[in-house]
Amino acid sequence: MSGVFYSYHFEEKLDRNQTYIYCANHSSNLDIMVFCIMAHGKYHFMGKDELLQNPILKIFFSTIDIAVNRESKISAFRAFKKAGDNLELGMSLVIFPEGKIDDHYPPRLGEFKNGPFRLAIDKNIPLVPVSIANVWQLSWDDGRKYGSKPGICDIYIHKPIDTAGLSADDADVLKDKVYKLIESKLVLI
Repeated sequence: MSGVFYSYHFEEKLDRNQTYIYCANHSSNLDIMVFCIMAHGKYHFMGKDELLQNPILKIFFSTIDIAVNRESKISAFRAFKKAGDNLELGMSLVIFPEGKIDDHYPPRLGEFKNGPFRLAIDKNIPLVPVSIANVWQLSWDDGRKYGSKPGICDIYIHKPIDTAGLSADDADVLKDKVYKLIESKLVLI
């Protein structure tokens, strides 16, 4: 009813029975819907604990998703421990490795945190880079500052990256590879 539609472009068909770590850029609250429509099976999000302050979002977020305080190393450790346990139970993880929506408009792809890449290697889970190309043009952040409009959001799902045989020393190389893949499909002004 909002006039926002999602167009998914897969480099390779994803295995519905495989557990994945989905890594995507983050520029809009609409990014969450990208995965609610795309992801199959059991999955959960990792997100900022401020979401628990909103009474509506708290209902959904506190059930299966993982809250993390970005300023606390202890909170981050607990969040990634829980995510690792859930991965072992077959639940895929959706994470925005930038850790936040960029304050700059138009948004720029921010520096990635290390956690999802170390987790993928540690748990031997394939990583799926996802480029959410132009959602910010329809609704940046929550849409209050620059408004929102109808349109088609282009989502590029890159080929899964196998982490078998990688060690903790490879985490930075993996992070850089995912960054470059995601960046390659972003719409820039």
